Amino acid sequence: MSDFTEKMTLRRQTALPRGLGNLTPFFVSHAEGAMMWDVDGREYIDFAGGIGVNNIGHRHPAIVASIKSQVDRVIHSCAHVMLYEPYLALAEELNRIIPCRGSKKSFFLNSGAEAVENAVKIARYHTGRPGVVCFEGAFHGRTLLGMTLTSKVMPYKFKLGALTSGVYRAHYPYCYRCPWGKAYPSCNLYCGEDYFETNFFKYHVAPEEVGAIIIEPILGEGGFINPPVEYLGHIRRICDRHGIVMIVDEVQSGFARTGKLFACENFQIEADIITTAKSLAGGLPLSGVTGTAEIMDSVHPGGVGSTYGGNPLACQAALEVIHIIEAEDLVGRSAEIGEKVRGRFEELKEKYEIIGDVRGLGAMLALELVKDRRSKTPAAEEAKKISAYCHQNGLIILDCGTLGNNLRTLMPLIITEDQLEKGLAILEDAFVNISG
Repeated sequence: MSDFTEKMTLRRQTALPRGLGNLTPFFVSHAEGAMMWDVDGREYIDFAGGIGVNNIGHRHPAIVASIKSQVDRVIHSCAHVMLYEPYLALAEELNRIIPCRGSKKSFFLNSGAEAVENAVKIARYHTGRPGVVCFEGAFHGRTLLGMTLTSKVMPYKFKLGALTSGVYRAHYPYCYRCPWGKAYPSCNLYCGEDYFETNFFKYHVAPEEVGAIIIEPILGEGGFINPPVEYLGHIRRICDRHGIVMIVDEVQSGFARTGKLFACENFQIEADIITTAKSLAGGLPLSGVTGTAEIMDSVHPGGVGSTYGGNPLACQAALEVIHIIEAEDLVGRSAEIGEKVRGRFEELKEKYEIIGDVRGLGAMLALELVKDRRSKTPAAEEAKKISAYCHQNGLIILDCGTLGNNLRTLMPLIITEDQLEKGLAILEDAFVNISG
């Protein structure tokens, strides 16, 4: 560590609160594409993507140009005071591409947590019901309602205050560790309609009191767990049967990450409301709530909104993001990356007993690490050691999961083949050196 980095570390310790965690000890100087450089000039391949924000890469030239162009026109007016064309244009684009039912409407906020909070508010308003069903392993943000919907206690909820009422948590179909002790596909998907109709709605909350079921099509912070392909169809039918709004949280899984433009397309369902953020605006803070027009129009004027939400710079960047994804076929590229990385992960699993499961969709993949495959005891400490080894050797990769024993891939989809190969080689070296 250089003297400069040591000084930066001291400044961080002095100026910033302890609760603001850092996953690496480095300080970024600049970034381009799928690469980052720290203040000491060291180079890193980025498999973290700003935690799912940089699907189109760091500082894509078209994004930089679009932001500079918008700066010359207007930086902020507040959409509630005087609306501007990029806000309208982006809403029209999301209404075009997002897989919700029927005609759609959209509006914008600043973060994924805000999008989730507003989606739930709209669902409650539309149905007149206060109850919200979420899932074990879910992550929906750090605000009061977001924290309540989020499953993992440490570090997201521990000692951080009372949670909101009206939230009910259901089991998620985590096939590697099935909550019901069953095996797919012989389980006959008990986790779907049977579980809700014969158990959950009997013991936890009546469906007539539920305004929304909110689900990540692939758990994000929960460990990149994807349910059986039939599962979201079961949730769709449950919602239709009982007049419940189906909210799909695509904050981390959206915008080409899973080999589809949105992850729920892998399950061939349409939601009532979809929340987006992260890769929506190429690195600028922006989130969206898109939903069926009838539901979105339920709320009275002024009932939803945000002072900074839909900032002109962010909206202009997001318009360019959508154009880049389509023009450069990043959906196809995501599928290609996913196929290659999954193949390498399966090879690693054959070599290293510490790898218990390989899962995910497209380029949103994870390795679950275990002490041994028979007991499936989580290897959380080893996951942190492997990620730390990667960081020290030029690869930024993150661990995740409620049990803390997963490694996940969120590399920019514009990553070159050479960069991808080098990153995977560093990861394998980590397994050689840490797990033997």
